Amino acid sequence: MNGDFPRILALLRKEKGISQKQAAADLGISQALLSHYEKGIRECGLNFLVRCADYYGVPCDYLLGRTADPSGVTLSVEEIPDPEAGGKENVWNGGILPTLNKKLIFNSLNILFDLLSKGRNKALVGEVSSFLMLSVYRMFRVVYSADPKNQQGLFALPGPLAGGYVDAEMQICEANANVIAQGKGGIVPGCENPGEAVRLPLGSQAITDTYPMYATSLFNLIRNTETRILSAQRSRDA
Repeated sequence: MNGDFPRILALLRKEKGISQKQAAADLGISQALLSHYEKGIRECGLNFLVRCADYYGVPCDYLLGRTADPSGVTLSVEEIPDPEAGGKENVWNGGILPTLNKKLIFNSLNILFDLLSKGRNKALVGEVSSFLMLSVYRMFRVVYSADPKNQQGLFALPGPLAGGYVDAEMQICEANANVIAQGKGGIVPGCENPGEAVRLPLGSQAITDTYPMYATSLFNLIRNTETRILSAQRSRDA
């Protein structure tokens, strides 16, 4: 079948709180055979795939890992929700701090991606985007895994490997982005169109003038980040 099917098959059953014995009976096979399917020891036929899709209420594409959404929806750019569309209801139950930090990050990202669009370098956009996605993935996984009852089958990458692999990929993205931004993307493996060096004259006043709605968020994000780093450094040196 493929590498995703066993993991997703087991994930769906566990998330719905169904025992393997019950699921096997409902699907018309032995528990031993279902166990083999969930472990990837044996491959199922098309008829069983369709039965599983009906049983768990998901499309076959989701079972096969061809779509990340259990509903089977594949979003276009136009269909992705606007992060600012939520309005006042985005003030979460946890209080003002999550909302404040979310706005600082989103507003700063607005500036970053606008600058990337002005740089007109697709390779650089790709590396920066991958770096940010990796950081969100890593922190989401930390929060998700804090509850041991949450099924780790949501992730294809085993937990013991995740931290090290994400670290490595983030360092690669940063290194690639750095040389691409300098116009040296030709040395990056697989970078077919490295583009020219990105030259965007910037300064606090220029940022404020160009991004009057978002500049304060970026400046506060920079200050908060450096305060944290420098405070930790002073503690180590003490």
